[in-house]
Amino acid sequence: MNYNLICDEYTTMKKALFTSLFLAPLMCINGYAQTTKQFKPAVFADENRKAKLQAAMPLVEDLYKEYATKHHFPAYAFAIVLDGELLYKKAAGWANIEDKIPANDQTMFRIASMSKSFTTMAILQLRDAGKLRLDDPIDQYIPAMKGQVLTKDGAPITIRHLMSHQAGFPEDNPWGDRQLDDSEADLIALIEKGLSFSNTTGTNYEYSNLGFAMLGYIIHKVSGLTYDAYIKQSILDPLGMQHTTYEYRTISKENLAKGYRTIKGNWVNVPLLKDGIYGAMGGMITSIDDFAKYVALHQAAWPERNDAENKVIKRSTVREMHQPYTFIGLNPNYQFPSGKKLATTSSYSYGLNWMRDAEAKTSIGHSGGLPGFGSNWRFMPEYGLGVIFFANHTYAPTSTMNLIVLDTLVKIAKLQPRMVAVSPILEQRQKELLQIIPSWEKIPAIFAENFFDDYLLDELKSEAKQLFDQAGKIQSVGKMIAENQLRGYCILEGSKLKLKLSFTLSPENPALIQEYHLELVK
Repeated sequence: MNYNLICDEYTTMKKALFTSLFLAPLMCINGYAQTTKQFKPAVFADENRKAKLQAAMPLVEDLYKEYATKHHFPAYAFAIVLDGELLYKKAAGWANIEDKIPANDQTMFRIASMSKSFTTMAILQLRDAGKLRLDDPIDQYIPAMKGQVLTKDGAPITIRHLMSHQAGFPEDNPWGDRQLDDSEADLIALIEKGLSFSNTTGTNYEYSNLGFAMLGYIIHKVSGLTYDAYIKQSILDPLGMQHTTYEYRTISKENLAKGYRTIKGNWVNVPLLKDGIYGAMGGMITSIDDFAKYVALHQAAWPERNDAENKVIKRSTVREMHQPYTFIGLNPNYQFPSGKKLATTSSYSYGLNWMRDAEAKTSIGHSGGLPGFGSNWRFMPEYGLGVIFFANHTYAPTSTMNLIVLDTLVKIAKLQPRMVAVSPILEQRQKELLQIIPSWEKIPAIFAENFFDDYLLDELKSEAKQLFDQAGKIQSVGKMIAENQLRGYCILEGSKLKLKLSFTLSPENPALIQEYHLELVK
């Protein structure tokens, strides 16, 4: 006797029986299918969040001022961006000490490595246009890179490796900062001489400015425009970023922040380097007003929705930039500037840093540091909140202050993340399920094929009766809380205790209940 054959026949019969009893009545129904037309984007529940944040701006201004004074910044500028709107901005101090030029919201600061996400956005635009692939080996565009890896079994370096700091190059911040004005010819000469590697390709995160210079070169090879010309044409101009450039020599003295360092308590000017191929990693010069427009572009990618796309880049591509790609580390006792300790994990995305703490708060952004300058921007996608901070002081520690401000604003305004909208099918299944429990009699065709194999009917009845007895008479049923389009829960308010009813739907059309839980709320 063929045991496998018998099992196969049994499975076929079971499926046929299930279909006839449970699914057949639904075969002609498609009203509950999850379609784009039915999709509802996540929303903020608090209609007064903007006013609450505006009320906190005097405190925020004091925080930045005190921090800038403590760290001896000649000048600084900051901005708060909410839901794509520049909510508040401020600039203070000396943009040019020698000529006594004060900083204002049009003062242009070199933002160093904050430039990197513009480079990766340009690469992704070219990818979306079908002009390159992220997994293309870079020797396709830089022939001198052919065969250059640490080990013979190492994978060829791809564009994706460069974007996520996995190429195997060594961390090169001190060295890279001094290459800013190197030409493309200088870069190719360096490569042709042969590069040194610290890791095998694709195995470790190690921050590489050289890798981003290569990305700038690839943009030129693919588009026919230098990286800075391409970024201006395809990103800066469409966003209206008219006070943004890579070349300081095109900026008037009145609008340019000079860079400084502190020596024996005195500010000393650090000469600016002209634009070169390494500008793709850290050469951008911009104003707080202009950069707020870029932050707004990133904020506008959230939440997912059916609105018309913008003219710069697809929202899905921007969200792609926000995903964690290269694991950096897990700190089980990360201490925030407030003193709060939370387990925190961080990763590198495409030209951006991704961080999530144990409270499930996610923030995305990037720091920048060069001789003469320090900068940082971060935003919280699910909170619609972003912060920007520039300073004209060598490697100014701006990221700490932005973390403080984000944490402060979330607490003061009691901000909550967007709530996922309850989909029609999720709401419908909730109503149908509530008609069944606790008796589990007259069961309608709302359960997936696996359900009664995973949950025995007698046990479902016994468990439900026991829990409902403990909860007492159900006095009210709370609104459905969606975790996503096909998973959610609601609270049943009993005279004695509360019950939590949660379930997950299947990927079928229409979606059916595949998982179910009923438990007391402690």
